[in-house]
Amino acid sequence: MKRIADQITINIGEYYASKYPVIIKTILGSCVAACLYDPVNRVGGMNHILLPGKADLRHYDDRSRYAVNAMELLINEILKKGGIRKNLVAKLFGGGNVLSSIKFKYFVGNHNIAFLKEYLKIENIKIISHDLGGTSTRRVFFNTFTGDVFLKRSGKDLRDKIVASEKKWSKKVEKKIKKYNPVDIF
Repeated sequence: MKRIADQITINIGEYYASKYPVIIKTILGSCVAACLYDPVNRVGGMNHILLPGKADLRHYDDRSRYAVNAMELLINEILKKGGIRKNLVAKLFGGGNVLSSIKFKYFVGNHNIAFLKEYLKIENIKIISHDLGGTSTRRVFFNTFTGDVFLKRSGKDLRDKIVASEKKWSKKVEKKIKKYNPVDIF
């Protein structure tokens, strides 16, 4: 009898890596997920990124929600588990414009996508596949042992739940940012 891999769910701002067969799953709206995989040593991991850029670590403790921090944390975890940096390849998902009322240039999903692609280019990690942008939400299932991804675009009911979850997290982030960085809006 063949053993089915364990499943781990990650949410906004979380990441997970394993050298053992595990299915990492998440649900994405405007957030993005990077699935990194070392095909030689069969070590892989995934993160769930809320915002592009990096956190102000002096004032903000939820650093893994930001792209730079989330990528560095995931890469370091993969290396700790036996992965080798030069072997890493990436599969990217998410960044959907699930709130059609937001204008394209202000839409955070586009910024997440652009930032992640630039980061991987600078870090010399090849993107071997992606499913980015559009208006769909996505369920992503990543097998850390084979590097395979099963992707399912979601219907309206799940889309509404994801939008609500992302709004909730965004409001929490905005409150923390305003607490430390007052901004005048004209």
